[in-house]
Amino acid sequence: MEAKDLLTKIPLFQTLTPEDLEDLAGLLRFQKVRAGEVLFRKGSEGTTLYIIQKGCVKIVLPSRLGDEMIITLFTAGEFFGELSILDGMPRSADAVAVEPTELLLLSRNDFLHFLKKNDAAMQDILGCLSARLRKTDDLLEDSSFLNIPARFAKKIIQLGEMFGKKDGNTMEIHLRLTQKDLADMVGATRESINKELRVLREKNIIYTDGKVLRINDVARLSRRIR
Repeated sequence: MEAKDLLTKIPLFQTLTPEDLEDLAGLLRFQKVRAGEVLFRKGSEGTTLYIIQKGCVKIVLPSRLGDEMIITLFTAGEFFGELSILDGMPRSADAVAVEPTELLLLSRNDFLHFLKKNDAAMQDILGCLSARLRKTDDLLEDSSFLNIPARFAKKIIQLGEMFGKKDGNTMEIHLRLTQKDLADMVGATRESINKELRVLREKNIIYTDGKVLRINDVARLSRRIR
């Protein structure tokens, strides 16, 4: 997909005229990264807005002990890295490619110049920041009040809604996530997630084969959240 065509599919840029889209597309740089490659680390300078053309990126909060918490996943058509550009502060988390990913990069100066010329885009950015803050609040609430089986069931359903294909009461998720990735998403150990996956497979609630995770019964999985 051409850069200009991708921009038209992102709400942030949909108010632009064809001429402005053409100009903005000309400012973008292309980057291709491998699975597991780090785009930036927490504490580094934020000089770039990233737009995903193809693939998936995880936003990770690392701890001093080497543990991680995956805050969210971004996929094709989404953007990230805007917070440091707006407030001038260092990156607040790591960004790591989950799978081979193609990105379009916009420099800080070009992005800020774009926002100054487009009031509607500034409103979209504020809305985006608000939505992402609410997701962080939800993650904190789940970690405080739900046990691991409930948090894990909720996360699998969320992944199905974001990245899966639904067919009646089943969902099929094609996303290359390790057990450690799943554990980092719910604030658990890999061993506890391994155990929970085994329980769900034995109950025929889910099916996994390494490349795909299928929810066989969304209703039964949802009941584990309560």
